[in-house]
Amino acid sequence: MKLKQSSAMKKRSALFSIALLSLSGMIVIDAGALEPAFAANTSIYTDISGSRCRTIRVDRESGSSVQSCPGVAGYKLEVEDDDARMSITVVAPGGQRSELSYWQVITTAFSSLGNKAEWRITQAKGKTTPVALIVRVNASEDPSNPQKLTSYLAVAKITAAKTCVTDKIGPSATANEEARRAADTAATRPCLEAP
Repeated sequence: MKLKQSSAMKKRSALFSIALLSLSGMIVIDAGALEPAFAANTSIYTDISGSRCRTIRVDRESGSSVQSCPGVAGYKLEVEDDDARMSITVVAPGGQRSELSYWQVITTAFSSLGNKAEWRITQAKGKTTPVALIVRVNASEDPSNPQKLTSYLAVAKITAAKTCVTDKIGPSATANEEARRAADTAATRPCLEAP
């Protein structure tokens, strides 16, 4: 009987929280349905530089280039390098392209990307489904010291409706964990806009 009371109390507490959020005007999704899905997310890492990627476009006049890199579950990442700034376009298995525009929403400064992309995924019935992408963006934001880099983690949601950057995680000792937490709730978050 005590176990049932504990379960009932948790349910009442969750319903109370939902009621408070509803009164505040926030959009609410069944909290009980979300928790297990987020706990199940894991990471797969793919290369976004080096021999796994192939150059698909080069503009000889400007020096800009695009490399196609394999992702997970049929997704690809197109790594764009233009005017010493880098970004990524996510290409879904059906060919739908989603530009992440790091050079606008993460930093307008000169930038480079880390060597790996972290895909947050769910697995059900043998099927892998990416739900978010985390990529390191290194920005040279100090004109007086161009060698000094600020390292951000760009978090993008991947949903059937929209793929876009939702979070910019600044440098800290817990940045990786913060980025994973943000990625695991990214589906319900709005897209970041360029400043």
